[in-house]
Amino acid sequence: MDRLAGKVAVITGGAGGFGAAAARLFVEEGGKVLAVDRDAEALGRLEAEIGGDSFAVYAADITQADQVDAYTAAAADRFGGIDIALLNAGVTGPKTLLEDYPVEAFDQVLAINLRGAWLGLRAVIPYMKRRGGGSVVVTSSIQGLSAIPGTSGYTTTKHAVIGMMKGAALELAAHNIRVNTVNPGYGDTPMMQRIHAAAAPGNPGAVEVALSQEVPMRRYARADEVARLMLFLASDASSYCTGAAYPVDGGILASWAKTPD
Repeated sequence: MDRLAGKVAVITGGAGGFGAAAARLFVEEGGKVLAVDRDAEALGRLEAEIGGDSFAVYAADITQADQVDAYTAAAADRFGGIDIALLNAGVTGPKTLLEDYPVEAFDQVLAINLRGAWLGLRAVIPYMKRRGGGSVVVTSSIQGLSAIPGTSGYTTTKHAVIGMMKGAALELAAHNIRVNTVNPGYGDTPMMQRIHAAAAPGNPGAVEVALSQEVPMRRYARADEVARLMLFLASDASSYCTGAAYPVDGGILASWAKTPD
């Protein structure tokens, strides 16, 4: 349908589950995409799959300001500007009680999930101003709107990026730059597969079965289902949407909500 015709998008975490699905969809919709990831081999496989002149890859550490500036400049040089930033890279960190949570692990989760998103947002603003506007989509989580015990690092960062998003949306509205978050629930992604394996090395499939039963729709999201919400927020179809968090969770947040007795 060419909903992104003439648009240039940068996608961090572009070789992972949601990021790769978004890259495929954005190119299908007429966009030009630079996928950024620290996994150069995975980027290479995605580049071979998608191909064409509208897709490029860039290996970078999103926690380093100079590398963030470099990938944004590469996108603008290759495709002529930047209209969309999907700041999607993230890690879960360990699952352990707060008093046992390693400081080094907490610092790493903050660096990737929060600092990386902040640096990416900061870097694209001048390019979007030159284009007369743009859309920034940050991947948060249902844990940005709730909490799960034993995930203090992840939960902290996913709440924090929502605050970052809201402040940025207010600052940038006058420049026609929209900023929103996508808040996925359980997804059929390599990240969730790693969580299953860590929780039950001998039977990771049992973890997915059990977690699926918490979801009113009784299944995980497919990566393309999350990518379609990302597409909506990236495109002009959401031209009056800014400063908001958008769950895509099969109803799980509604099921977790508690009402007074």
